[in-house]
Amino acid sequence: MTASFAQVMIFLALGIGIIILLTAVFRIHAFFALLIACFIVGLGVQMPVATIINVTKQGFGNIMQSLGFIIVLGTTLGVILEHTGSTRVMASWILKRIGEKQAPLAMSITGFIVGLPIFCDSGYIVLNGLNKSLSRRTGISIVIMSTSLATGLYSVHCLIPPHPGAAAAAGTIGVDYGKLILLGILVAIPAMLVGYAWARYAGKKFKIKDPVAPHVEEITKTAPSVLLSFLPVIIPIVLIGVKSFLAIEADKAIPAWMHLFMVTGDPVIALAIGAILALLAVRSWKKGDIGKLLQEAAEKAGGILVIIGAGGAFGAILAATKVGEHVSSAFNLQTLGIFFPFLLTAVLKTAQGSSTVAIITASSIILPLLSSLGLDSEMGRLLAVLSMGAGSMTVSHANDAYFWVIAKFSGLEMRPMLQVYTVATLLMGLVTLLVVYILSLFYVL
Repeated sequence: MTASFAQVMIFLALGIGIIILLTAVFRIHAFFALLIACFIVGLGVQMPVATIINVTKQGFGNIMQSLGFIIVLGTTLGVILEHTGSTRVMASWILKRIGEKQAPLAMSITGFIVGLPIFCDSGYIVLNGLNKSLSRRTGISIVIMSTSLATGLYSVHCLIPPHPGAAAAAGTIGVDYGKLILLGILVAIPAMLVGYAWARYAGKKFKIKDPVAPHVEEITKTAPSVLLSFLPVIIPIVLIGVKSFLAIEADKAIPAWMHLFMVTGDPVIALAIGAILALLAVRSWKKGDIGKLLQEAAEKAGGILVIIGAGGAFGAILAATKVGEHVSSAFNLQTLGIFFPFLLTAVLKTAQGSSTVAIITASSIILPLLSSLGLDSEMGRLLAVLSMGAGSMTVSHANDAYFWVIAKFSGLEMRPMLQVYTVATLLMGLVTLLVVYILSLFYVL
């Protein structure tokens, strides 16, 4: 295979264009769009069909090996928390501490915490009933309340594993999950705050009454305690974080008891512990309830896994074309540095709507360019993933499924959604990029 630089660039652009066209315009499932893009790029650079098939299989298998259990168990934890009512308990507890006058901030913080293990669309649906009741009780516009909740959930969804985009990018780029979670939480806080601030500022002019909307049916009518509600979220984060710190001392002798944290801090084990703790929030389960929840979790995770696997296959094809060598020899990417991952992911996100597809696709392109961008170090790779996470926020509009979840369950029309929520996601992405850039100044990448 001796494809020229122009040939590689043309078919790379064509492959990305096909992904955007099929997913955004024709509503083709991202798995098939990514798989088609694999063959278009491969054939375009004169790669034999047999090689394309082998490379896509290897790419699919490699990403499943690193992410499969994490996505399934993370999804399981989220589903259990939804249906046991733990998310509502957490929200109510936070509201009592902050006060009803600060209800939008309470919902933003609630979204941030609940969003750690739960996907943003699911989290929004779960908390929608509480959000709407608070809007009625306080008289605060549903636009402000809904945007505050939505951006709180969105801030962690785009930056932190086990959410599929961030997890897949970490697996592709080669970043420690624990370190990404810890630094990602810190970076996500300014994003959450700017989303909340814009909601308070821009949502004032929209005085929209709160319509009735559906919410997730809970398995149990007896709410779990505050402690049992928070533990399934906090414990996995603590375990993963402890392991990451211990890994720094991996070359030194550590006490035998610390090996326990090295095992329980593995993301797979930590998430499994979180799921078990979530089940313990209910004292007695009806026959078949646990089975139904696990069935729902497995089915939900399956749809995510096939997209991630196809993203890994597409990345393997791009690696086989040696796109990194071509681009680095043609352009001085060193000058773009941490900004290039953001720009690439933001274009993909804005064009086709899915944060997950955007960051998965971008990470495959960025991987061979890390050295040229000056990001080929442990911290450089970590900041590159966070930069792509910022790009995957920018922007959420009418081609994003989450946009319509918010609009449907809040009863909001297009104008307030675009002027308040969409602009908030733009500001969140830019502020997150700024934070990542400031962090990069303190490290020799």
